[in-house]
Formats: sequence, structure tokens, C-alpha cells
Amino acid sequence: MEPRLNGRRLIISLIFFLLKFSTAIEIPPSVQQVPTIIKQSKVQVAFPFDEYFQIECEAKGNPEPTFTWTKDGNPFYFTDHRIITSNNSGTFRIPNEGHISHFQGKYRCFASNKLGIAMSEEIEFIVPSVPKFPKEKIDPLEVEEGDPIVLPCNPPKGLPPLHIYWMNIELEHIEQDERVYMSQKGDLYFANVEEKDSRNDYCCFAAFPRLRTIVQKMPMKLTVNSLKHANDSSSSTEIGSKANSIKQRKPKLLLPPTESGSESSITILKGETLLLECFAEGLPTPQVDWNKIGGDLPKGRETKENYGKTLKIENVSYQDKGNYRCTASNFLGTATHDFHVIVEEPPRWTKKPQSAVYSTGSNGILLCEAEGEPQPTIKWRVNGSPIDNHPFAGDVVFPREISFTNLQPNHTAVYQCEASNVHGTILASANVDVVDVRPLIQTKDGENYATVVGYSAFLHCEFFASPEAVVSWQKVEEAKPLEGRRYHVYDNGTLQINRTTEEDAGSYSCWVENAIGKTAVTANLDIRNATQLRVSPKNPRIPKSHMLELHCESKCDLHLKHSLKLSWSKDGEAFEMNGTEDGRIIIDGANLTISNVTLEDQGIYCCSALTALDSAADITQVTVLDVPDPPENLHLSERQNRSVRLSWEAGDDHNSNISEYIVEFEGNKEDPGRWEELTRVQGKKTTVILPLAPFVRYQFRVIAVNEVGRSQPSQPSDHHETPPAAPDRNPQNIRVQASQPKEMIIKWEPLKSMEQNGPGLEYRVTWKPQGAPVEWEEETVTNHTLRVMTPAVYAPYDVKVQAINQLGSGPAPQSVTLYSGEDYPDTAPVIHGVDVINSTLVKVTWSTIPKDRVHGRLKGYQINWWKTKSLLDGRTHPKEVNVLRFSGQRNSGMVPSLDAFSEFHLTVLAYNSKGAGPESEPYIFQTPEGVPEQPTFLKVIKVDKDTATLSWGLPKKLNGNLTGYLLQYQIINDTYEIGELNDINITTPSKPSWHLSNLNATTKYKFYLRACTSRGCGKPITEESSTLGEGKYAGLYDDISTQGWFIGLMCAIALLTLVLLTVCFVKRNRGGKYSVKEKEDLHPDPEIQSVKDETFGEYSDSDEKPLKGSLRSLNRDMQPTESADSLVEYGEGDHALFNEDGSFIGAYAGSKEKGSVESNGSSTATFPLRA
Repeated sequence: MEPRLNGRRLIISLIFFLLKFSTAIEIPPSVQQVPTIIKQSKVQVAFPFDEYFQIECEAKGNPEPTFTWTKDGNPFYFTDHRIITSNNSGTFRIPNEGHISHFQGKYRCFASNKLGIAMSEEIEFIVPSVPKFPKEKIDPLEVEEGDPIVLPCNPPKGLPPLHIYWMNIELEHIEQDERVYMSQKGDLYFANVEEKDSRNDYCCFAAFPRLRTIVQKMPMKLTVNSLKHANDSSSSTEIGSKANSIKQRKPKLLLPPTESGSESSITILKGETLLLECFAEGLPTPQVDWNKIGGDLPKGRETKENYGKTLKIENVSYQDKGNYRCTASNFLGTATHDFHVIVEEPPRWTKKPQSAVYSTGSNGILLCEAEGEPQPTIKWRVNGSPIDNHPFAGDVVFPREISFTNLQPNHTAVYQCEASNVHGTILASANVDVVDVRPLIQTKDGENYATVVGYSAFLHCEFFASPEAVVSWQKVEEAKPLEGRRYHVYDNGTLQINRTTEEDAGSYSCWVENAIGKTAVTANLDIRNATQLRVSPKNPRIPKSHMLELHCESKCDLHLKHSLKLSWSKDGEAFEMNGTEDGRIIIDGANLTISNVTLEDQGIYCCSALTALDSAADITQVTVLDVPDPPENLHLSERQNRSVRLSWEAGDDHNSNISEYIVEFEGNKEDPGRWEELTRVQGKKTTVILPLAPFVRYQFRVIAVNEVGRSQPSQPSDHHETPPAAPDRNPQNIRVQASQPKEMIIKWEPLKSMEQNGPGLEYRVTWKPQGAPVEWEEETVTNHTLRVMTPAVYAPYDVKVQAINQLGSGPAPQSVTLYSGEDYPDTAPVIHGVDVINSTLVKVTWSTIPKDRVHGRLKGYQINWWKTKSLLDGRTHPKEVNVLRFSGQRNSGMVPSLDAFSEFHLTVLAYNSKGAGPESEPYIFQTPEGVPEQPTFLKVIKVDKDTATLSWGLPKKLNGNLTGYLLQYQIINDTYEIGELNDINITTPSKPSWHLSNLNATTKYKFYLRACTSRGCGKPITEESSTLGEGKYAGLYDDISTQGWFIGLMCAIALLTLVLLTVCFVKRNRGGKYSVKEKEDLHPDPEIQSVKDETFGEYSDSDEKPLKGSLRSLNRDMQPTESADSLVEYGEGDHALFNEDGSFIGAYAGSKEKGSVESNGSSTATFPLRA
């Protein structure tokens, strides 16, 4: 990459330099010089649709040149008033008005001043006439069938190119083929006419595209007389055959015409296209062939057109001259014509005379050489006149050169060299200026230049001097010429500083000196920092179909940032400005993104930076990863009964090493066509010995795996079939399934198809009672289950199962212990007692049943209970059975979530895998009173400035005899201070309201209400409200509060207030004017506050402002409330509780059953409960 960057640097550094010196040194306009033609017309055509015709001639010189013209070699004056001329120019216009044909001719322009005369090349002005076919009467043509004929076109002359078409009156082209041909001159040839050629509208059209003109010749009528009408009595087949035999003839050439003889000459200019045509009449139609006598036709440049009648050779060279022969033939004979091709060439320059500036007394030479065929003649002119009229002493004139010695100012002139042959004339001019002048520096003084560190700097000092001058450069502050290999001064004065450094910055002086005098200018050089690039990520490896993102980080000098342009390329080919049209590749300045990467995206990506002074580039190698190609050429070898060697060839890994191969097989008789994995092989290996099972017709395939994924499977291998054998293993997972007592249904996992090893698979089952001295019983089955009846319930048996097939038995089986079928337990436990823990929780104890009465494996005990009546109102309840199960051998359990102050019945039963045994006798117990639930609602139904009336609803569950209510309230204005808690004991439980007095006006209160029994008070319900302020309407509250309109108004206000409070509540929850901690402290729940006070003591967050005032316990004078025990706290599961003695409490089944205890409809489904 480094050489490439260096090359770019060199190119950019030399661009401006080459532009400066690609043209010859010009004389400054301020110096006297001969005229020079700088612009002139070539061929000018007066098209009828143009407004005017301009013939141009522009020249420069000092003094300002004047212009004259000649036409066809004679002086041409602008006497016609229609001609429009220009000041200080030789250009003139001829308006397209009236008759202008007399302007046609060859013009030459002369520009002259006192030092010399410049002459232009000839300018041909063509005034084309409108082409027309002559008005003529064309006689009808009549020929017999099979005869040849030519229809002449004779197109009018006009401005080339000319295109000729033969069409009918409906503008349909006359079809051309081997028999019909149009020549280059436009004539239509028929080798032999047919009856279908008869028509009366053969029209020749001549098109002149430059004149936008098409002209038509008068239609021609052609009648072809058929010979089959000669004898009407004969059949058409016989007549046609006779006609053909009569008219058949050997070929005769019509083109070239007969009068040209057997050969002709054609001259063609080098580089043009050669067209040779040959057409012969005859019957059958002759075929035309071409060859070059003594050589071969030029391959690649020759074509045969128009059914072989035209030979076309493009870009003719001298090697194409010689004799070409066309041969027309049919089965009756041949006809030939030879073309002698001569290749010639107009004059062309090999050496042109060059303009030059000379000083007095110097020598010079002008060279003029041209080639062409025939060889051109060369003539010299001076100031437009033959050189013989301008002899100078010491000058030597030859046809191809002029030598000057001791040049003097009067040698100053324009020298013209003309080369001409029969095909044209060419003109070249050279200015000879003899000048003596002090150096003129044409570069501006104080010019500023800039380059980049490490690049070359070019400081210009373009000058003109005669005699020759010497140029020297120096740094202004050093005042001595620059020396060293890094500095080079060109002939035109430019200073090149190679491998610049920051120390090269500064001002420089250019001094130019010759024999006449010296001149100087200064130049300023700034050194910029080089542009740097870094493409990231470096050399990424990306999976196919993923997205690739490349970033080009650039660091550029601040002075160059405005000109910085970034571009991207891949493998040397540049991307479009914004990426691809389909949007898959997107370029956004320094970022290149490729979506859905394909393998074609792999390559070297280059980010290039171009500034006004330098360039930089950085590359990254993008590697596209893909899943491997499938392995190929699978081959089986070393075939054995139980193994085979599989070999394969690895496919393309797509830039990610193959980590492993997966070998799959197909051959399972139970699931044909399904491929299963057999083994895995390390990625470096391509062969493996495969273990095989008997009695399988194998086929293998291989999948390659790399970091991207799996390849497609390979093509399957050949089949390999293994012979049958006895089973290698016996069934597993032998178990028993019993649905009836004394029944043993033995089951096992059957052998898979690949494990059977042969045909005729069966299972031999043997069994006997465990420990009994009896013979083994045996039975052979084909399926994987066997039903055996036993004399005892839940008795242990030794059982064996062995696989056998037609080729033998499997290995000796291992014995397993299985039990015969279970029966239900036949006795019930005895309940010892029920201990009441609290109003919702009891502990039940019972006696376990004997092991011989379980008749199976004991799984646990089940408690059924149901509420019979409420002790509060004595009302009986319908039977709804609750079930709680306890696993394992145990004699107690806790029953939670009972209703307080109620009577219950309870039974216990044992259960095993078969099911539940009989229930015990019901045990009756009662639960004591508990605390009530909170009231259903609390509302402030009336407020005044110092009073409030509250109303509430009874709790849903009283859990005992209601003794009254505890009403508490306190001030909770929106400050950090809260008021003292006030208590009111309401001892009349039937009263659902209370009137408070002596409240503060315009004050917000919070109210707490608890329902109470003899066991204590329950959870509170809360409500907030504000008293009214002072005003005349306060006293009217009692009078209007009962009015209907007032009640409606208050309802509307309440609804609006509720909406506003909801909005405020949401906003304050999102972040109001005080923190959540402050809000909790400002409006505490008295019960929570009480717990904090009693349990943890006084608490204050150090980050919060401490509360002023205090809260008294809401639970003063109350007994501790009983826990409302939940069923989720008891029963089986990871979070099960244990009772006081550490025994497991049990699992609770939440379903309820209506009806008797003996009902089979009760659900015993258990679920895990959280502690």
C-alpha cells in the first residue's frame, strides 16, 4: 500500500507543475511580436435553415494586427452590404438573405502588423443547391420471366452523405435478397426476374440528412411476362419446367459493368472503409465469393454484406493494397472480376516548424517534414509570400529546413510551410521573433503557496527573457542562494523543494538576470500537517447476512478541512457517492454500512481522503464468514459386521475453520427417512470408523460445523447392511401398574428398532414371590406389558425381563422387586382431641392405624372438617367439607383459617396409593370469639366550622358479639406538624354514626374507626375531611342541608372534587412538594405508628426533619389482636410450617364439599402453600 500512496503524492505534487509547463513559452502581450492566428473556421456549409453563416479568423500580436481576405486566391473585399464584420477581428458573417451562391469558394485570412503577416489555412464555404430528380417520362419496362434487368436511379448531386432507398408508393421497402440487389450508386439489379416482381410503383428515394431533404424519382413500371402462358394446353408444371430449362444460364457480371473488363482499379485513402461490390445475373441465381490474390483477407476488419455481394474492409492500411477477386458461380459456370486496390494517403506532418524567440546574433533552424502517398511536395512562405521574395544573407533554405545565422531584428517574420499532394494540402506556421529585453517576471509578487509536510513544494517564477536568463532562489532572511539536493530550479523558474519540513516555511526571493538586466519577486510558503486516516474495525470477520459497519476516522489540518473529501472503494473500484441504488450499501461520509452481507462483499476496503494539498488512504481486509460447504465424495471402506470406515472430502470452510463433523445415519425401520446423529469427529479429520448395530441397512451423510453454524448435509453415501444377531441388551425401567387388588401389571421400556438386532423380537418374563422357595413362573410376550394375578394384596415379587429374537437371547437379566396391587385401608384412625390455639387455628391429634390394615403403602392422613353453625346468631350452615392432607406416618396436624365463634365437625382418615379408607367418628369443637374485621365504610356526611358527623357500616365478619367502636381523630394539615390523637369509645354497637364537636375551623382531620368485641378491636378504616371557615353561610348549613337542590349541588361538587383529588394524588405520587417519607410522617396510620412505638421505640431518619408532637398508641387498653391465620401457612410444600413439637403441619386442599362426610364428591387435590 505504501508505494501506492507515494505514487499518489507524486501525482498530486506534479499536477500543477505539469499544467504550467505543458505548453510552449509565450511572449508576454507587452512585448512586440508577430501576429499569430489563434482561431479559424474549417469547412463552412450554408445550410438553408441557418440564420447566418460565420467565417472566423482571430489573431493576436503586438502591434494589434489588421486582417485581409482572399477568395479562390484573389483579394476579397467586403463590398456586399450584407456582410457583417467585427472590430479588431477578421471574423465576418453572411446573413442568409437573398442569393448567396456567389459567396461559395475557398477563403484564406491574413493577419498583419509591422513585424509580419500570419496566414490561415484555406476555409471552404459551400453553398449547396437543393437536389432534385429531373422531370422525365419513364417508359414502362417489360421482360420475360428469368431475364435480368437493372432499374436505374441516377440520384441528383447534393451535400454528402447520400442515402438511397427503393420503396413502393406506400413507402414499403423493396425486399432485397440473393436475387435482388441495390448498388452503391443506387441502381436496383435483378439477377433473374420472377412473376412476383411485376409492379408499377418502383420508386427511388434519395435522402440528404445534412440538408434535411428527401427527393423521389418518378415511379417505374416493371412487367414480367410468365412463360407458362405460352401454351395454355400444357400443364403449369410442364410449362414451368420448360421455362426454367430454356432460361437457365451461367453467371454474367453486371457489377462491375461489362465495359470495365475483367479487372479494374480502385484508389482508397488510408483509414477509410473499402467497399467492393460484385453482382451477376444468371439462372439459378449465382452465389458470390471473395478472396485476395496472393494473400488472405484481413481478419477482424473484413465483412461480407448483402448476401456476399459486398466486401467491406474497415480502417484500410497499406497492407490492404493488392488484387481482390470476386467469383460468381452456379452449376452452369462461373464469372470473375479482379479489383486492383491502391492505398494512398493525404499529407500528414512528421515534423512541424516550431515558433521560437531569438536574441540578436543568435542562430536558429526551422524543420518541416511530411509524409503521404504520393509523397507530398513542400513549399515555404514568409509572411504569406513565397520565400524566394524574402532572401536574407546567410540564410540557407532547403525543402525540409531553413537555417538562420546571425539573426537580426529584421528576421522577425511568420514562416509558413505547406505540404500537398493530390489528396490535400496542410499548412503549419512558425513565428520567428528576434527580441532583446530585460527579464519580465509574469508571476505575481508576494504569491502565497502551501504544501504538506513530506510533500514537494513548487514556487513559481514564470518569466520571459531574451537573451536567456539565469534564475536563482533564496530565503529572504538568509540572503544566499538555496543549495542542496532537496532544491531544484526548473528552466521556467519554478523552484521545487522536496520532502518539505516545518522549517521550510517562510518567504523566498526569485531573481532572474540576463545581459540586459535583472528582476525579482517574493513568494511565501506555508507548511500544513499531513492528513491522517484510520479505518475501523481493522480486518473484521463478519458472518454472512449480518451487518457490516466501517468507520473512517480522519485527522486533517484546520486549513485543509474545508477541502477534505472522503471516498470509499473496494478492491480498487470506487463506490458511488451514496452507495448502491438498492440501498444495501450506504455511504454517509466517513461511515460505510453494508446490510445483509454476502460472500461477494469480501475484499479490501479503502477509505481515501483528498484535500487541496495532499491525500491519504487506509485499508481494512473484510473477511465474510459463512457456514461451510457440504462435505463431498463420501466413501465407505473396511466394511465389517459391526463397523465400517467412512471417509469424505472437506468443502470450502468460507474463512472459518471447521471445528467438527457430525456423522448422521438413516436406516431405522420404525421411522424410515429420518436421519439421526451417530457420532462427531474433530474438524481436522476426514475419516472415522463407525460402530454399527446388527440388522440395519445403513446410509450415512456428513455435516460440517464452524463458528458460524452447520453446513447443509452432504449427499448420502452408499448403503451398508449389517447381518442380524442376538439382542445386546434387555429392557429397562421395569415397573408395575396395578388397578385392582392382587393384580400385577408388569411394564417395561421396549427395545428400539436399532436395539432389536434381528427379526422376531419377544420378551421372556419370569417372576416368583420374594424369598419363597418356589420355581420361577415364566411367560413370553411380543408387546411390552404382562398382567399377572397374585394370591396376596401388596406382596413383593422378584421379576426378570429378557429380550430374545430368532438368533438367540439377550444377556442374563437382573431381578427387580415389584409389589402386587393395593386395596383401600379398612379401618379409621381414632381422634384423641382437638386443641384450640386461637379463634382461627386448632391442633388435631389421632391414633395411627395398624400396618396390616393399610393394605398398601401408606401415603398419609386426611382431615375433613365443616362448619355447622355460628355461635353469634345460632344459625346452622349447610355442609361444606374442607380437606387437608398430611403426608407420611404421623398422628397430629394443624387446621388453620377457621371462622371465629363457630361450631365445627371434624373427621380423620388414612389413605394409600389406592385411595382413602373409612372416616373416624366426627369430633365436635367450637372456636372462641375473635376481633372483628374493619367496618365496611366510613364517611363524613356533614361538616361545619367546628363539628362533623360520621357514618359507617358494620364489618362483614363480626367474629363475636360486637361491644362497640373506637373512634380516633387528629389534625393533619399540610405541614410538618400533626395534632394529638383523640379517642372516643362508642359503647352502643347499634349506633352507625357519631357527631363530633369542638373541632377547629378550617382544619383538616383524619378519622380512624375500629369495631370491637370482648377480645379486642380490629383493623381501622380511615377517612379525611376539613371543617368549614368563618362566614354567613356556616350557620345556614343545617337549614339548607336537607334541601333537594342542595344535595344535588353537593353531589356535583363531590364528583368534581374527587376528580381533582385524583389528579393531585397522581401528581404528588410522581413528586410533590414533600417526600414520601414526609407524607408518611405527616399522615401516619395510627396502628403502624403504634407498632413502631411499641416494638422499635422512637425512630427518626437522619435525612428527614423530625416530627413535632407525638402519637399515642391506638391499642392502649386493648388486648393483643389474634392472628387471622391463613391456610397458606400450613400443609405440604417448600414453605410448610412446623408445630410446637417440630412435627409437619400438613397440606391443605382448598376445595369444599357439600353433603355428608361419606360423599365421594369431595376433592382431595393438594397444592403447595407459602409460609
